[in-house]
Amino acid sequence: MAATLSVIVPVRDGERHIADALTSLRANARADFEFIVVDDGSADATREIAESFKGDLPGLTVIGRDASSGVSAARNLGLSAASGTYVTYLDGDDWYAPGYLPQLVSAIERLGCDFVRVDHVRVTGTTREVRRAPEQRRGVVFPGRAGITGMGRLGMVDYPVPWAGVYRRSLADQGLLTFDPALATAEDRAWVWRLHLHAATYAVASLTGVFYRRGLKASLTQVGDERQLHFLDAYLGVIHDLDGDDPEFVRKATHNLCALIAYHHKLRRRLRPDVAATFDTRATAALREVPPDALAVVLPTLGHAREKLLRRFLP
Repeated sequence: MAATLSVIVPVRDGERHIADALTSLRANARADFEFIVVDDGSADATREIAESFKGDLPGLTVIGRDASSGVSAARNLGLSAASGTYVTYLDGDDWYAPGYLPQLVSAIERLGCDFVRVDHVRVTGTTREVRRAPEQRRGVVFPGRAGITGMGRLGMVDYPVPWAGVYRRSLADQGLLTFDPALATAEDRAWVWRLHLHAATYAVASLTGVFYRRGLKASLTQVGDERQLHFLDAYLGVIHDLDGDDPEFVRKATHNLCALIAYHHKLRRRLRPDVAATFDTRATAALREVPPDALAVVLPTLGHAREKLLRRFLP
């Protein structure tokens, strides 16, 4: 039987939580679902634990590399092995509510669009909080570009969580489901922009069946090395791709880049000293690459304190 849904699970050194993720997949299994665990060079028992589920989880495949290539490359490897009509992602330390995946597939089949985004539950320790997708109109099919709102307004490109949704596998033929392996962080930000720019249609469904663990020590959002600065590359890539496109989109991407520079500057103490110095150099170079007319519009909208900070990086 051809697969209806492929679930791609990238994981590295995830022995603490991978059993939870796979147990949740077992509670969502269907004969036409396949589950592809991509072990990204784990040095612990992750692969052995995943392999142990093969007898209890129909459709499970475990693949991977001996050395880590990063989450983007791991997702891409999983996608190359996927055969489903639809594709979704699950990080190895997250999990699904029972029965969630059949509801997800039912939503995209009913709506008939290229992709469907959903809400999720953010888990911090014992605290759980529902995080809703920015688009409040549910069950309505929109053009892909409708997810790109004006600067300062939350839109679907400000919801860069690929695991909170389901996507037609045919989008991969347009290069819209792969991630940039050069980006160790913020890869999902560049990805969601490309998706909304080039996919024809999308919708948001009121489902909250994916649980996201936040603040884990091994998370790249918690480290202080140069990978934290990849958001600069991600947004510069978006801005370069928008060359000649809608000026409002360029201003939106510029606004997001500037806001993140200000955010990371505020938290620079978590960076290693050498990375903090690199941050200043790279932020200066990034702002010089932004179209001056877009920057002139964006800076006054950021508030006095952030505008003053960002002007320090300008000539």
